[in-house]
Amino acid sequence: MADKSIRWAMVVDVKRCIGCQSCAVACKRENGVPLGVFRTWVKSVEKGRFPYVQRGHIPINCNQCEDPVCVKVCPVKATYQREDGIVLVDPHRCIGCQYCKAACPYEVRYLDPEKKIISKCFFCYHRLDAGLLPACVEACPTGARIIGDMNDPKSEVSRILSGQATQVLLPEYGTGPRVFYVGMDEGMAETRGRRAP
Repeated sequence: MADKSIRWAMVVDVKRCIGCQSCAVACKRENGVPLGVFRTWVKSVEKGRFPYVQRGHIPINCNQCEDPVCVKVCPVKATYQREDGIVLVDPHRCIGCQYCKAACPYEVRYLDPEKKIISKCFFCYHRLDAGLLPACVEACPTGARIIGDMNDPKSEVSRILSGQATQVLLPEYGTGPRVFYVGMDEGMAETRGRRAP
């Protein structure tokens, strides 16, 4: 059950991410994600010009937006937002029309190839509700992913957000993403979520 006094958010420190994809593997295992699709993954981005090229890694998942456009466009109200801000999809209502997938500027939704309904990252709400960390956060070997309550000033997420510069993906869309990045430069911030085919 969602607690409306909590507002879940994730902070990703891209300086700590090593691109190992442990988060993606843990997510697939925890949530039974079919082959060929992902709820979370790590996108690798090359920066600079030869011979001064660097490679950076950006973990990507649903941004659990404050103002989620996916909720607004769903014709059957299958996509909805919990009191704590987590955006979910009701599998019994979803008709697989993909309006929400087309509307999401972050390109993080997918049509489940087996169930023919939309799915995405849900911050492992079932684990959060049980007092556990999401699978991706627990599996990260470098601690690059941090989850916490934005409304709790003592949470690690709140301390980071109040004490460090953070960025979000595609801020120009005005959706109020609640996945924040530390150490992400401009070139990375312009990325969308879609994995390379």
